[in-house]
This record gives sequence, C-alpha cells and structure tokens, in this order.
Amino acid sequence: MEELLILVDEDDVELGYLDKWNVHKIGLLHRAFSVFIFNSKGELLLQQRSDEKYHSPGVWTNTCCSHPLKGEILESAIFRRLEQELGMQCPVTFQFKFQYKSHFENDLVEHEIDHVYFGWSDQQPKINPAEIKDWRYISLDNLKLEMEQYPDNFSTWIRICFPQIEASIKLHNN
Repeated sequence: MEELLILVDEDDVELGYLDKWNVHKIGLLHRAFSVFIFNSKGELLLQQRSDEKYHSPGVWTNTCCSHPLKGEILESAIFRRLEQELGMQCPVTFQFKFQYKSHFENDLVEHEIDHVYFGWSDQQPKINPAEIKDWRYISLDNLKLEMEQYPDNFSTWIRICFPQIEASIKLHNN
C-alpha cells in the first residue's frame, strides 16, 4: 500500500496528499506526530531509529513519531504506529504542535507541522527491529545533558521541541 501523507498549509489545513518519498524529496509541508511516553518514575522512553531508516538512521529520538495517512485521524495513526514500532498501547494526550524544516544528508527534507502527544505507561516495549534499533528510559535532565554534549546522536525534531517538552512536563507535574 502506498503511504499518502497529508499536505497542509501554515495553519495545518489539509491541502491534498502525496506519497511519502516525494513529500520528503520535495520538502512539502505535511502533518506529523511525535509521542513521548513517560514511565511512573518520570523517565522518557527513547527509541534509537533503525539503521535502515530513509533519513536519520541510528539516532535517538522520542518514543514514536510518524505521519497520519490519507483519511486517518491523528489518534488512530498514533495507536497504529505505537503498536507497529513498539508493540504497545497507552492513552495519549495532545500537548502542543510546532513547525520545523530540516535538510538531511541524503537530500531529503522533513518539513512538518508536528503534533506532540504525551502518554504514561510502565509497559515494556516489544520493538520491531525494522523500525527500532534499541530503546531506553532516561530522565529529562540526563537527556538534556546528552543532547548538549552529543547533538548529532539525536533527531532534529527532539532537539527543536525539547524546551517545550520540559515546559509541558513542568505544567503537568504542578
């Protein structure tokens, strides 16, 4: 099945659809999501992207990130990808959205309006090795330090939205 991504304007209004490869080759603005799952200790579940990913292979990033497909609502896409990548399900709550554009080493471009969701679970992931190389839990303080020391080890999008993640967690914990 061809994956048709949802093209959007600056206000996140649907404009049409195009296959995933061409969206990233041309660098068109499209809808995406990033999920951050925290355990009962407040640690974030990170995944290391598979070395086979078409961009950003082998870097550490948030729990799950992907795109809703044509005709799919965000929450359905989130649950689909959590199951496909990590073999897990948990309730999620919308936090914020942000827009970014990043050019990669293979001439692909990620240009997204990224919808960020939080979830809480102590379930251990059962990773899909085609999607994920490794996983770990980490405190936000330690993640911040690692991203400062080794920025190239982390995805562009987690580095961009991290300050908002910290702020949202502080609001949630108060």
